[in-house]
Amino acid sequence: MAILVTGSTGVVGKQVLEHLNGSGAEIRALTRSPEKAQFPAGVTAVQGDLADVDGLRRVLTGVSTLFLLAPNAADELTQALQTLSVARDAGVKGVVYLSVFKGADYVDVPHFTGKYTVERMIEHLDMPATVLRPAYFIQNDARQKEPLLTHGVYGMPIGGKGISMVDVRDIGDAAARELLRRERAASRLPRETYALVGPEAITSENVAAIWADELGRTVRYGGDDLDLLEQRLKGAAPAWLAYDMRLMMSRYQQDGAAALQADIDRLATLLGRQPRSYRDFAKEMAEAWAKG
Repeated sequence: MAILVTGSTGVVGKQVLEHLNGSGAEIRALTRSPEKAQFPAGVTAVQGDLADVDGLRRVLTGVSTLFLLAPNAADELTQALQTLSVARDAGVKGVVYLSVFKGADYVDVPHFTGKYTVERMIEHLDMPATVLRPAYFIQNDARQKEPLLTHGVYGMPIGGKGISMVDVRDIGDAAARELLRRERAASRLPRETYALVGPEAITSENVAAIWADELGRTVRYGGDDLDLLEQRLKGAAPAWLAYDMRLMMSRYQQDGAAALQADIDRLATLLGRQPRSYRDFAKEMAEAWAKG
């Protein structure tokens, strides 16, 4: 039997495959274009799309464990719900689902509410799943290179309440550990839920200070302007997605997304170490940028 990884060519999917590499398990990676995919040795590329139900029935044949990462699409919720139903019909014994941190609280943010609805399906149908709830990805801030280096400005309007940002390498590590645990189990395992978070809540004040330290220059926070954020995002994303991101950042500004110490400790137990910090990431980026 095999592990199937969806979202395999994205930021998180690549990390999941990297952390599964060398495990000895049979790994399949779902992609629309197998001929273009570049996967670690031993990973089998399979053609498919979560929006294609008949195709899902085909690719889930012989799959015992599923990593489900639904795409940022207008029909994300439908794709996720249908995939879980097809997986259940196919006899998949374990699922690792990538949800979102604070999904139950941010009811006005479409992709948060959609992911929480998927969690409700998993719970009500008593599916053998691990639900992973990642906070804002630290690596999103690699896009801050130009404003940081050129203008000394951190431009993401995260607000002052604090977000327990998570390193995507920790997401991949956590997902791989749970996939392998479920794959190697003789039978279905009980449901589990993990918040995937960093060790501290990052605010507008301390993010500027961290970058100033690591870059050796003055850095200021660019402010909480959500109109500017939405317009900027529209240059690279559909309007509905730009607005979704605006709503998310608005809730971050209003309420924050800070993890409890119990969340951090539980993740550390799963990883066998403390989660990576934002400063670790900033230091790595500053060193890489200095090398050109």
